[in-house]
Amino acid sequence: TRATCSEIILRQEVLKDGFHRDLLIKVKFGESIEDLQTCRLLIKQDIPAGLFVDPYELASLRERNITEAVMVSENFDIEAPNYLSKESEVLIYARQDSQCIDCFQAFLPVHYRYHRPHSHDGETSIVVNHPDLLMFCDQAGSRGMIRFRFDSFDRTIELPILKCWAHSEVAAPCALENEDICQWNKMKYKSVYKNVTLQVPVGLTIHTSLVCSVTLLITILCSTLILVAIFKYGHFSL
Repeated sequence: TRATCSEIILRQEVLKDGFHRDLLIKVKFGESIEDLQTCRLLIKQDIPAGLFVDPYELASLRERNITEAVMVSENFDIEAPNYLSKESEVLIYARQDSQCIDCFQAFLPVHYRYHRPHSHDGETSIVVNHPDLLMFCDQAGSRGMIRFRFDSFDRTIELPILKCWAHSEVAAPCALENEDICQWNKMKYKSVYKNVTLQVPVGLTIHTSLVCSVTLLITILCSTLILVAIFKYGHFSL
């Protein structure tokens, strides 16, 4: 059995509805690779300016052992609107799927930013590009050697799957809670879908006057009610 580039399959999809979504990434290797226990998969995902990842949420998820993801970008403002934001980067340490011996999966919560209102269309698009797949195999004396059962023997050989690896290495932490740096191999793969495209609802500029008027009216009304309640039920002392 040959392992080829077509046997590395990436599936990227977005779950849930509304402004708060979950990005799910699944990677499946060819069935000819029987032992990936010594290999780790790191996913480097670029987050477009129209989305954001909450670093405090990631910290909470790590504490509960739900996902292993960390923000790379610094000076990150989760409150900024789309037009004042930049792309960011997240590292996700994928986990092996307990139901699939040759599969890894990663989970990342993402959120929509607010966008400028449009003059006509009430929606705008956000494109989530495919991530970079980085692999590091921990077998001594070999660069990306994976155990492969051959005939009646159990031998370690260099699989054709290595042809799928790019001729570049990326330095990144060996593990989430580890300061050591490893040289990860960037891998090529085949994606099931094209880049994920999300449709975000936005306001219309023709509604600006209406929204401002209603907002001001409600603000004045609520402020008046609060002042009336204070003077009617409040206790004042000189």
